[in-house]
Amino acid sequence: MPTPLRSACAGLVLAAVLAMPALADGLKDEIAPTGKLRVAIAISQAGGAFWSTKTEAGYAGVPVDLGREMAAQLGVPVEYVVHQNSGQITDAASKGTLEKGAWDVTWLPKDPERETKMMFGPIYEVADATYIVKAGSNVTNFATLDQPGIKVAAVNATTTMRGAVAHLKNAHVTGYQTYDEIFGLLKNGEVDAFALSRDQLNKLAQKLPGTRVLDETFKKTVTAVAVPLGHQESLAFVAKFMNEAVTNGTLRKAYDNNGLKDSPIRTE
Repeated sequence: MPTPLRSACAGLVLAAVLAMPALADGLKDEIAPTGKLRVAIAISQAGGAFWSTKTEAGYAGVPVDLGREMAAQLGVPVEYVVHQNSGQITDAASKGTLEKGAWDVTWLPKDPERETKMMFGPIYEVADATYIVKAGSNVTNFATLDQPGIKVAAVNATTTMRGAVAHLKNAHVTGYQTYDEIFGLLKNGEVDAFALSRDQLNKLAQKLPGTRVLDETFKKTVTAVAVPLGHQESLAFVAKFMNEAVTNGTLRKAYDNNGLKDSPIRTE
């Protein structure tokens, strides 16, 4: 005959088992309210740990691979919500209905302004921000760059643009919506410099002979997973996902699949 203690323990176990599907459903209701995991990505030619690219088959990039894997763990389809830059992703964080928003998860550069609009999980990249100068330029360092009349381009409303505006006291920084637009301006000599992360600028320099990436660094940019404000269950899930992605090789595989085999994973 079962004792009162055994009966109580059995009751607790049964309650826990019954609660597990409810908790899972609660997470899905928050992180995938439309029945799909909507992953916000930004498109450019740059590649790297943040940017994604358009391909014949769809999209490619570290966030694309991570989003696909995260959706598989949740047991829902993935949907990529395309933006031109991280500023647009940030603006979209507060759009749509309170319950459904405009996206469910993203990976993008983190800064104090963005922390007022979304919640961040673990950092997975730390990058040096600097400038590339146009072909034929006499600019060789920050001192010769920061002069009146110098035109510096940056992707609009991004962490890097805010850093460049704070860094340069005399040169004029202008924001543009897309990486591709700035690429054209730099190629045609219509801007003197472009502010971005060093790894992306090094790739850009290979496409634009005569351009030069400056040696100095004006900002450390950190990139992390993020969810909309108030999504506490989602934050706990994506934080666990990213920590496991580092240890089980998922993140390394995403890097390797997207031309970053020589890039170390840098966390804080």
